[in-house]
Amino acid sequence: MTYQDVLETARTCSGPCKACPVCNGRACGSKMPGPGCKGSGTVAARNYDAWQEIFLNMDTICANAPVDTRFSFFGQTYDLPVFAGPVGAVQLHYGDKLTDQGYNEILVPACVQAGIAAFTGDGTNPDVFTAAARAIGQNGGRGIPTVKPWDRDTLFAKLDAAKASGAQVFAMDIDAAGLPFLKGLNPPAGSKTVAELREIIEYAGVPFLIKGIMTVRGARKALETGAAGIVVSNHGGRVQDGVPPTAAVLPAIAEAVKGQMAILVDGGLRNGVDICKALALGADACILARPYVTAVYGGGAEGVRLLTEKLKAELADTMAMCGVHSLSEIGRDLLF
Repeated sequence: MTYQDVLETARTCSGPCKACPVCNGRACGSKMPGPGCKGSGTVAARNYDAWQEIFLNMDTICANAPVDTRFSFFGQTYDLPVFAGPVGAVQLHYGDKLTDQGYNEILVPACVQAGIAAFTGDGTNPDVFTAAARAIGQNGGRGIPTVKPWDRDTLFAKLDAAKASGAQVFAMDIDAAGLPFLKGLNPPAGSKTVAELREIIEYAGVPFLIKGIMTVRGARKALETGAAGIVVSNHGGRVQDGVPPTAAVLPAIAEAVKGQMAILVDGGLRNGVDICKALALGADACILARPYVTAVYGGGAEGVRLLTEKLKAELADTMAMCGVHSLSEIGRDLLF
């Protein structure tokens, strides 16, 4: 199987998703349910386009040495600074081939075998989060169960399940407060104050990431909560229309909190060149969600391996051509 085979197979079974040669957000538009965006359906395309407007400087007057893409993250070492993103309700958005549990049972161990790790999703069915956390625990704690901003009791129950599973890092996609299925629930789910998040993070007792940060102010609030890291993310345009691309806001956020917490970014990253650009802008690692859905639907564990190998080869080649041989050497001077 090749990566092209994965795309072709995914086109036959991934529902509204077209498994485009390049996942740039245009074909999906505002398809929700489906892999599209809220409102005008333009945010995902804007995320993708922003990375294309950033340019790298080549420098091949340097040592002809091997490139090391290895990445350390809260006690775990991975082959490259890439995570598969959290995805929920896969049957609703991507077709009937897989349930959420089935998707995570493929994704989590496949990512570990490929040398990376997965963020896993959450949903109104509590079994989704519990099963995902269990899969992470069964794979050496390599993965990040990602919980929605539920009410306090629901959150604590889910965190208990995650802790029992052996997961070693947790996350919350705080911007999921904008998802339609969270609104109108009883008890309520939605936005959290700094104090509420601090209580949640203290209860978790492990490194905790807050996903959905798009401003310097938001990053500083996250730091105040005691979060170990943030994910610069606009949820792929699925929670709010009319927001800027993540590439546009990442530099200022990185300048504000770099070195004080881990900084991850998602949104429109599609290849190793994009990943190098994100690291040069100040991210410590990147998250890719939609491409890994396509990989699982189109090739299962083999699809995950092929996509990850592709990303690693592209990142290593880009680093070599820019004259850097380790992730620590990547900085703003690589950018034009």
